[in-house]
Amino acid sequence: MMASQKGTFAGVLLCLFVSMTVALEVSIPQRTYEFARGDNITIPCSFKPKSPINKLVVISWLAEADKPGEPEVSVLTSYSTGELDISDRYEGRASLEQDLAKGVANLKLFSIGLQDNRIFDCRVAIPNDDKGQLADTTRLVVLVAPSVPVCKIDGKAEYFQDISLTCQSEEGSPLPTYKWQGYDVRNMPRAPAPKTTDKDGVLSLFNLTMESSGYYVCTSTNKIRSAKCNLTLSVMPPSMALGSTAGIIGGVVVGVLVLLIILIYCCCCRKKKNIAEEYAMGVPEGEEFHDDKPVVNGEVRQTRSKEGDDEDHPPKIVDRRDQYKERSEKDYDDRREHHDDRRSDYDDRREHHDDRRSDYDDRREHHDDRRSDYDDRRSNYDDRREHHDDRRDQDDRYSDRRDRYDRDRVYDERSDGGRYSDRYDEPYDDRDRPPSVPANKPAKPSKNRID
Repeated sequence: MMASQKGTFAGVLLCLFVSMTVALEVSIPQRTYEFARGDNITIPCSFKPKSPINKLVVISWLAEADKPGEPEVSVLTSYSTGELDISDRYEGRASLEQDLAKGVANLKLFSIGLQDNRIFDCRVAIPNDDKGQLADTTRLVVLVAPSVPVCKIDGKAEYFQDISLTCQSEEGSPLPTYKWQGYDVRNMPRAPAPKTTDKDGVLSLFNLTMESSGYYVCTSTNKIRSAKCNLTLSVMPPSMALGSTAGIIGGVVVGVLVLLIILIYCCCCRKKKNIAEEYAMGVPEGEEFHDDKPVVNGEVRQTRSKEGDDEDHPPKIVDRRDQYKERSEKDYDDRREHHDDRRSDYDDRREHHDDRRSDYDDRREHHDDRRSDYDDRRSNYDDRREHHDDRRDQDDRYSDRRDRYDRDRVYDERSDGGRYSDRYDEPYDDRDRPPSVPANKPAKPSKNRID
């Protein structure tokens, strides 16, 4: 009895062992494979079917999706009938090394890159053999040396400011690690300040001082190799921030220019308004009016002639209000409100005109006073000129007499041969000389003569 029970138990164990060895088993030797970028690689995969002879065997390789939640990407599918289906994404870059008798289903990839850095899945499907391990996975790690990192300064390198030094490699697999090292101005390594932090390629510096200036080197490292970048940090006083100062100066200049433009525009508008008011009220004193534009309804225009503008001919004022009223009475009912508005405006302009007219009268009176004063000065000048002309005539007569005297003297000298030249040279005095007797005077009769 005991022998029969032992035989039954041994048979059950044998059946279980046989069932476990004859089920389909798919396996990949390693959980991770590492290769350098650009290599041609082979990921091994083996399978053991329940039966050595099978009519149909389907081998499939799948790759992990690009984003979580998306379906897996098909690499290729091979059928025992000889058909091989390769997806467009891996066309020309993937092939299958298979041997159904030996249970070999290796995946070959050519010129691998970072896009192949993912999990791959090997699956085998055999009809009527769907028990056991039907698939196995592995991770492909594409090794890429880190690229030369880029070092930058985030913040203003000024006293008492906080800044960050960043270091980042664009590529690298596995992901590189970063380490910062500082050097002083003498190029000697120095320990970081107490509050300084270095994490994931970001070196944070707090409360900058002159001692923070120096030379900083960042090293990016992974399994392949390492790469470095460096920068020079010069901490300046806040007054040396020329960029901000230039920005402030530029803003002030722009504001001043905008203000000038606004003022010029306002002055031009005011000048145009004053010209329009002068045109409506009349031409100012001392200017000629040229009627280049038609008269607007309700305006009073002042005209002057080019000649004869004096106090006896005042400027002629042409009033067009009557014409305006005649035309406005035709459509009075429709334009009454508009007419009232314009009438009020006209009254304001008329008051302004009256003020300017009174000012014009004052200026005209002043002009008349100045003109009368000018006439008085002109008459005084004429009198002085007449007196000057009289004196000049007298001088001319004196000159004529002098010339006539000179001619007579010359003639006498020539006629008497210079006998009387001494008479003109010496002072004339006839007190000692007896009076001369004319030649034709009869002689005085003698006392001794007896008639």
